[in-house]
Amino acid sequence: MNINTEVKSNIKDYLDDILDKVNNLDFISLDPISIPHRFTFKQDIEIAGFFSAILAWGNRKTIINKSIELMSLMDHQPYDFIKNHTENDRKVLLGFKHRTFQDTDLLYFVERLQWYYNTYDSLESAFRVDTAIKYTQKSALIHFHKMFFNHDFVPHRTKKHIATPAKKSTCKRLNMYLRWMVRSDDRKVDFGLWKSIPASELMIPLDVHVEKYARHFGFLTQKQRDWSAVEEVTNCLRVFDPADPVKYDYALFGLGIHSKDFPLLT
Repeated sequence: MNINTEVKSNIKDYLDDILDKVNNLDFISLDPISIPHRFTFKQDIEIAGFFSAILAWGNRKTIINKSIELMSLMDHQPYDFIKNHTENDRKVLLGFKHRTFQDTDLLYFVERLQWYYNTYDSLESAFRVDTAIKYTQKSALIHFHKMFFNHDFVPHRTKKHIATPAKKSTCKRLNMYLRWMVRSDDRKVDFGLWKSIPASELMIPLDVHVEKYARHFGFLTQKQRDWSAVEEVTNCLRVFDPADPVKYDYALFGLGIHSKDFPLLT
C-alpha cells in the first residue's frame, strides 16, 4: 500500500470509526450471522453458521429467510439432525432451493456432515488439520474442499458450492464463515469458538461491497477479483492491525450497506 503515513493514519481512523458503529449486535438482524446467533450449543452454531454462509449470496433478506427455512426443516436442532438423521428423515429436505443450491446439493451436504460429525467433534478440525504446522487460510480452504468432496458419489454440480483457492476463487463465503467462528472481541458479534486458528491469519471476505471500497482506499490495485486480490487487500489491512486484520470487513462491508450513514472519506 503506497500511501504516505498521514493519509494512512486518516484512513485507519475513518475505518475504525465505522468499525466501532457496525461491529455491534444491533446491526446483525439483517445479516446472515443472525442465524447462528439463534443457538447456544457449539455444534449448532457451527452448522447453522456453515449453512447460512453457504447460502449467503443474493438478497440478504432472502438469505436469512431461506436459512431460517432450512433450520426449521431440521427442527431447529441442526446438530441433532445432522448427527442422527436417517435416510428417511432426509425426505423433509426435498424441494429446498436457494438460487442454484438445490436439494441434490443439500442432501449431499447433510450426508457428508453426518459422516464428519460421527468422526470428529467440531468442524474446526476440518480447517485445522495439523496444529504443529503454521496455519494459512489458503491451505486450510484447499484441504477442506478436498475433504468435503472426497466421496465416490459426490454430484458434480454440488462442487461449485464450496469454493477453493486452488481455482483462484475469492472464497468469500468460507472466509466469512471462518471470521464468524474464529474472531473474538467484546462486541460478541463473531463467536470466537475456534481457538486453534489465529485471527491474524484470517482473510478478508471479498464481495462487491468490500472490493468497491478497497479500490477506493488503494487496498486493491489489480484488476481481477480472485484469491490474489483477497491476499492483497488482507495484507493492506494487516498494516492497520496485524493481529486482527479482518475486523475491517465490518467497515468496508458496512460502507457498502450503510453508505448513506457514513460520508465517504476522499
